[in-house]
Amino acid sequence: MTMLAPTETRVLVTGTDRPPRAKPTAARLLRALPYGIFTTALAVVFLYPLVWAVVSSFAPRAGTSQTDGWGVGNYATLAEFQAGIWVYLGNSFVVSGLTVVLTLVISFFGGFAFARFSFPGKNALFLTTLAILMVPYATLLIPLYVILNALGLGNTTVGVALVLTMFQLPFSTFMMRISFESIPRELDEAAHVDGCSTFSALWRVLLPATKPGLITVGLFAFLTAWNDFIAPLILISDTNRMTLPLAVANLRGQTMGVIDYGATLAGVTVLAVPCVLLFLALQRHYVQGFMSGAFKG
Repeated sequence: MTMLAPTETRVLVTGTDRPPRAKPTAARLLRALPYGIFTTALAVVFLYPLVWAVVSSFAPRAGTSQTDGWGVGNYATLAEFQAGIWVYLGNSFVVSGLTVVLTLVISFFGGFAFARFSFPGKNALFLTTLAILMVPYATLLIPLYVILNALGLGNTTVGVALVLTMFQLPFSTFMMRISFESIPRELDEAAHVDGCSTFSALWRVLLPATKPGLITVGLFAFLTAWNDFIAPLILISDTNRMTLPLAVANLRGQTMGVIDYGATLAGVTVLAVPCVLLFLALQRHYVQGFMSGAFKG
């Protein structure tokens, strides 16, 4: 006598079998309407100057480089100004890149030390680091100018990057300390049990875990260094070593009493493009890192 096995019935759940989402009701839409209007108004307020600058940089305008219809005449004027836009773009990228790298490396190890180790005067040293945020930025530039000249770094992009890094470190170290403190210490202990040294655990375990914090710190450092105007104005006197914001300011006032708004707006557009692209590319990590720091703080 043959026994027949009971027939198994399996139900496959596919995307088409999922329950449909509930459609928003009129009451829900009515409750969300004020938030929608408010956020739309905020978006218009923030985006209007940028959109206006981009459109105006291509528009014909009396008294500007672009007088014969829509085109890139303003950008041609910007490209040929003094040493050329590529020189100024290169200087800006050198200053911003060095500032980001130095800020990330120093704040990473500084935050790790403040979060994981105990040593005499730790809290006093951390408060002293944060106290630099209370000092007005411009008041320290003249002493730093004298120090850089004594070190042979005056009138160089490296000197500007060092100064901008110094002003980024308090906030960046604060952010990285919060990032490390949000990671359980048991993760370090597990890495050591598996045979990792302190540096190996830092590289293999803690570095990936602090990625959102590092991206937030790097993005802030880049935006600050890229847009900074005062430090290059005081520390750089050579035309070929100017950064792009300084070049755009000089372009605006190159002719006494006459301002080429079209070329200036072209420079503003070129300045804004890298910041917007970088922010859009890193938006998810930036929000995650900033919110985790906010909740932990």
